[in-house]
Amino acid sequence: MRMREGAQAVDRRRHRPARGMFPWGSRDGIPNQVHHFDRTPEMTTNRLNALHEVGQSIWLDFIDRTILQNGDLARMIRGDALTGMTSNPTIFEKALAEGDEYDDQIKSAPPGLTAWDLFELVETTDVRTACDIFADTNRAAKGRDGFVSIEVSPGVSHDTDASIAEARRLWATVSRPNVMVKIPGTPDGARAVRALIADGINVNITLLFSIEAHRSVIEAYMAGLEDRLAAGKDISGISSVASFFVSRVDSEVDKRLDAIAAKGDPSLKDRAMALKGRAAVANAKLAYKLFQDTFGSERWAKLSARGAQLQRPLWASTSTKNPAYRDVVYVEEQPGQFVPHDIQIGVQGELYTQVLRGVKDGDSVVTIGSFFIDAEHKLKGTGEITQATSTP
Repeated sequence: MRMREGAQAVDRRRHRPARGMFPWGSRDGIPNQVHHFDRTPEMTTNRLNALHEVGQSIWLDFIDRTILQNGDLARMIRGDALTGMTSNPTIFEKALAEGDEYDDQIKSAPPGLTAWDLFELVETTDVRTACDIFADTNRAAKGRDGFVSIEVSPGVSHDTDASIAEARRLWATVSRPNVMVKIPGTPDGARAVRALIADGINVNITLLFSIEAHRSVIEAYMAGLEDRLAAGKDISGISSVASFFVSRVDSEVDKRLDAIAAKGDPSLKDRAMALKGRAAVANAKLAYKLFQDTFGSERWAKLSARGAQLQRPLWASTSTKNPAYRDVVYVEEQPGQFVPHDIQIGVQGELYTQVLRGVKDGDSVVTIGSFFIDAEHKLKGTGEITQATSTP
C-alpha cells in the first residue's frame, strides 16, 4: 500500500474498494460493511473505528481473566471497534503464570483432574465469558463477527479423528454460538475442518503459511458446507476464518537468503539481499488473491445463494520479528488494507501501536492487479535464487 505523508485521518471515501475488486459483488447478499456496534454522537472517531467502517475487523490475540472482569475488554469493544478475540495454549500459559486470578478455581476443582483437565477447565471458562461479552457484537453482526477462538491441543494437529473429537468437546463445553474452534491447517486438520463444518461448528483454521495450505482449507470449508446441504441442513449460521501468518515467513526466508549471500557469489548476494523482507507480504497478497478468486466462483455463488458466509482471511503474525524492519511494516502492507471482509489481529499492546500507526498515513489503495503482479515477481525471484544455489 502506498502511503501519502502528512495525512492525519483516514478518508473513508478514498478507501472504498474499486469497482469490480470483489467479483461476487452484491449477489451473495453479504454487505461490504459489518455493522456490529452503533456509533453514538459522543463516541470519538479513531482509526480503528475507521477501519471498521470500511468493512475490516480487528480481533485481539490475547485473553486473560483480568480484562474479562475489570471492564477492559468491554471498553475496547465499545470504544475501539474490537469485534473478536483469539486464544491458544501459549496465551493461557502466560496468563496462568503471571497472575493469581485462576487460583481459586483450580483449588476448588473436582479431585482427580489431570493437569490438562484443569487447563481446559480454566480455558473454557474464560472463553465462555468472553463469548458472552461479545454476544451483542455477534447478534448485531447477524452472526458474521463477534467470535472468540479456542484452540485444540497441539498433540492432535496431525490426527484427524482426534482433532474432530476434541473440537466437538470444546464446542459443547463452551456452548456458545459465537465460539470458534481453532484447527491447525495441516492436511489432517483440513480433513477435520470439512467434518466440523458439516457438523455446524464454527472453525478458525490457524497456522497457514503457504498458498497450497490456504487452498486446501478453503476447499474443506466449501466441501463441508456442501456435505451439510446434502444432509438437508441449514448452512447460514456457520462461520469460518482462515488465519494466514505473515511475518514468520520472512523470518524463515530471510535466513535462507542470508545463507545464499554468505556463499560469496557477488551476483547472487545482491539479488538475495534485495529480496529480504519481501516474501511474507508477497505471499500474503497471493493468499488474498486466492480468497478473491475462489469466493468469486460459480461454486461459491451457489453456496452463497443458500446463505453461506464467506470464510474471511485473518492476518496473523503481523508483529515484526526482525528489529531492522519498521515495527508496522506488516500492517502497512497488508494485502487487504482498507478493503472489506478481512480481519486484522494484534496482541493487546500491538492493537494500538501497530494498527493505529500502520494506518495513520494511509491515503490510497494500490490496485489489486498491481499487488499480485508485484507479489508473483518477488516470489519468483526468491525461487530462482534458491534453485540457482542448489544446482550441482
